[in-house]
Amino acid sequence: MSGAGNEAAEQVSRSVHIAKSGVALSVWPFRLTDKRFLMTESPYASAPGGLPPQPQLLSDRAVFTDAYAVIPRGVMRDIVTSYLPFWDKTRLWVISRPLSGFAETFSQYIMEVAPGGGSDRPEPDPAAQAVLFVTAGEISLSLGGTTYTLAPGGYAYIPPATEWTLRSTGAEPARFHWIRKSYEKVEGLDTPPAFVSSDQEIEPIPMPGTEGKWATTRFVEPTDLRHDMHVNIVTLQPGAVIPFAETHVMEHGLYVLEGKAVYRLNQDWVEVEAGDYMWLRAFCPQACYAGGPGPFRYLLYKDVNRHMKLGRP
Repeated sequence: MSGAGNEAAEQVSRSVHIAKSGVALSVWPFRLTDKRFLMTESPYASAPGGLPPQPQLLSDRAVFTDAYAVIPRGVMRDIVTSYLPFWDKTRLWVISRPLSGFAETFSQYIMEVAPGGGSDRPEPDPAAQAVLFVTAGEISLSLGGTTYTLAPGGYAYIPPATEWTLRSTGAEPARFHWIRKSYEKVEGLDTPPAFVSSDQEIEPIPMPGTEGKWATTRFVEPTDLRHDMHVNIVTLQPGAVIPFAETHVMEHGLYVLEGKAVYRLNQDWVEVEAGDYMWLRAFCPQACYAGGPGPFRYLLYKDVNRHMKLGRP
């Protein structure tokens, strides 16, 4: 690269902070030419789109119960996409939304933005916070006066009432998850700051006693009570298990990024693979056997760190 090219690369270098407990604990140079962030091949599954051929059997793994839903990748087709105001060259699959009596706290979209598409008015709700996680292509995210380029594995947290814009800048459509939740403000706690990170930059934390076979990539420190939602990545190596039926108040959205497993949902064991989505209401029991041959990884939403809202007579 020429000297001018090096200088240009330096001009677009950024410092990326992971905000933890009010202090930026991790800072590293974020260079837009860094191949860790600009890889063109993605290990992550995406919605297939298209339309199945007429001879294909109608039987599938899609199911909706009063405790959970499974939306397999095979049903994420062209005719079930949606469109949003002020988003150009964009379509999306809505894979969860607040639903009374089920999971009520969040929505999750799989966004597909054609090259050059995007939005200068992406979020109409000033109370909404967001996490973006890129699974394919490349996006340019302008956030708080700074522009970042995110490739597969790129992660951004966007606080409520934040101005941001997004454009698809690669040669192929960009795909990313957009998870939205109304922020629950607490008197005496600041709103958490925006930050940009990536799957490649965060060291997974093993669960105790698992020899690293079950680990979580945490983008936010669990004890940072400014945050009322976590979006993490869980990794189970082949043969690893969640060895008990987790039963808790947190709602979940689980999108399988890689691999396959047999997942317990309520009283059922369900086969899932890369590209499938599981949507769980509070207190739905869950457990897992990872099937292999590679790691089983999923993007996990959960609501955290707030009192339960009480009814009033």
